[in-house]
Parts: sequence; structure tokens; C-alpha cells
Amino acid sequence: MTTNAPARPHSHGQVAEAPPKTKSQLLRSFDVADFPTLNGREEDWRFTPLRRLRHLHDGTWSPAGTAPAHEYGAAPEGVTIASVAKGDPRLGSVLTPFDRVSAQAFTAAEEALVVSVARNAVVTEPVVIRVVGGGADGVSFGHTFLEIGESAEVTIVLDHVGSVTLADNVEIAVGANAKVTVVSVADWAPDSVQVQHQKARLGRDASLTHISVSVGGDLVRQYVSAEFAGPNASIDAYGVYIADGGQHLEHRLLMDHGVPDCRSNVNYKGALQGTDAHTVWVGDVLIQDVATGTETYEINRNLVLTDGARADSVPNLEIETGEIVSAGHASATGRFDDEQLFYLQSRGIPEDEARRLVVRGFFAELLHKIPVVAIRDRLTETIEERLSKVGV
Repeated sequence: MTTNAPARPHSHGQVAEAPPKTKSQLLRSFDVADFPTLNGREEDWRFTPLRRLRHLHDGTWSPAGTAPAHEYGAAPEGVTIASVAKGDPRLGSVLTPFDRVSAQAFTAAEEALVVSVARNAVVTEPVVIRVVGGGADGVSFGHTFLEIGESAEVTIVLDHVGSVTLADNVEIAVGANAKVTVVSVADWAPDSVQVQHQKARLGRDASLTHISVSVGGDLVRQYVSAEFAGPNASIDAYGVYIADGGQHLEHRLLMDHGVPDCRSNVNYKGALQGTDAHTVWVGDVLIQDVATGTETYEINRNLVLTDGARADSVPNLEIETGEIVSAGHASATGRFDDEQLFYLQSRGIPEDEARRLVVRGFFAELLHKIPVVAIRDRLTETIEERLSKVGV
């Protein structure tokens, strides 16, 4: 099935005559053949080192690998967790791929993990799904569907660990008046590669807090997109990432406002250290002509801790109506605040410790939004270990 905006006609098996001018004109299709092979010159892929994707982008990988295992305990009351066949009608109801790798993952995944939260269920304990890589020597594909019923409340954690070469999709269906927190952690082993698309759809009066943390892997590229299916819905998307020498961590977001009176807020922070450490953040907000009353803001901050590291940060706003509450964005990349360092050193704190305190403070606000204490403490320790490694 292929879907796309009227402004860009397209039929199965044909390459579009011209690239889309706006996000609203992007090709969307479940068929890999509808997407041309990537060459790295595409706007959405120009920052990604395709040679390091192990052929996830062109379909020529070999051999096939073992799909990651899902580890979880007993489901709390009101929650069911099960594996389903790829023909389950829920799959693809939220996410239609708009790039080649996502389409390949949708086609190649043999089954999906479905987490369902019953209507009106208030789940007081977090649902933690540990996604364990089966090895980075072969390519694998995955699919996860999070189904949150009307007026339900829940926190779901997707904790990615181990070694992997993986392309996967995550669908998040948030029912009307539901309140959900999704924490996605990429704490992969150093040899891992992951390309992931997470797509959320929010019903009327729904609220989603999405928290993304990337600390592990050789290359991790995560695309988080969200659309609103009813008015008065809101999403807060937070992100934390720290890249060491040689790591490539890339985060892309699309907040698609297509109904009136919805709100989105994006706040991502990253730090980089070591030669050839590279982070990418691209934040897109689309406000369609019918999305009157929209309120949106996005911000990205990056700390470059050593020479030889590079951070790319690109915020974009596409506004098709002037009848909005507010829309704005901000981005900054820099080194330590010398005044903060001077203040701490003037009170007897050694320079190395003062620098660590500045970085801790930089991340503290977003890390404390993670509601699962054990996950939060583990990630804080990981960041502390990274900072100590090069004496920051």
C-alpha cells in the first residue's frame, strides 16, 4: 500500500518525478520497492554515514541475524504482552514508513511484540521490556506495537542492550484521554548498529511523554514522529545522548499537527567527547492548514567536551496557517560556560570536578524526567563513567 499527499502523485513501482518540497508531501509506503536506493545525498540521510549501516539501507546484507529477544516479567493487572504474527491487523495502523529502511523492517520482521493496556486501567508499576540483541554479525528486523486504551495511564520502558545490527519500527497508539510515558533507551554494546522509526498517534485529550536516551552503539539513528488524531492532545518529547570517539548518534523528530488545538514540546540535550564523535539532531514541526490553535516549541542543546567532536543541529518549522497560539525553536552548540567554571573553582572545587558538575547539571533536568529510578540511576552512572574516561 502506498499513501502520499495529492500534491505528489505516485504509483507502485515508480520513482517520484521530483523530491518533496515539504514534510506533508513525503512518500509513505509499506513497499520497499517504492523507495529508491539511498545514496547519501538525500536531505534526510546526508548526515548518516551509509557505509556504516551494514547494508540495512540497500537490501544487500548477508547473512541474516537473530532477532533481538524480549525479556519481561509478569505483566501488571490491565496489561497484556504477547508476540503476534506479521499479519496482525494492528500492525501498520499507526505507522506507514516514509523511508526505505523503515519499509524494509516492516516487510522483513517475522513477528511483533504487542503491549496492550486496557481501557481505564491505571497501571502503577512500570512495564519494562528488555530488548536483548542476538549479535551484530547478521542483520535483524523488529517490530513493537504499544496499544494504550482510552483513559488508561501507564509507563512503558524499552531498554535496548547487547550486540545487534537492527532495523525496527515501534508503533505507539494512545487512546483518547490516556496518559502514557514511553522511555526508550539505546544502551547497546559498542559494535551495534540500529536504525529505528518510532511513530505515535494521539487521540483526543491524550497525553504522551516520550523520553529517548542514547548512550551505546557504534551507530544509532532514531526517528521519532507523532501525529494527532483528535484535538487537545499533547506530547512532550525529551532526549539525552552522549557520544564517545567514533560514535554516531542521530535523532530526528517530526511533530505533525493535523488537527486543531494540540501541543508539542521537544527538548533534547547531548554531549560529545573524543575524536570523530558525531551527533545529529533534526527537529521538524509541521503545522498543517487545519491545525489552528497549535502550540509548539522545540529546543536542542549540545556540549562539545573535547576537540575532534562534531554536533549537527537543525530545527525546522513548516507552518501552513497563521491561526496558532505559538511556534518556536532554538538550538545551540558550544563548550563549557567559563563563568560557571570560574564560580565553582573560586569556591575551592578542582577544575576536573567543576567540569563534571557542569555536565551533570546540564543533563539533570531531563534525566529526572525518567520515572523509573533503577533506569535513571543506571544511566546516570553510565554518563559519569563516560565523563571520567577522558577526565572531563
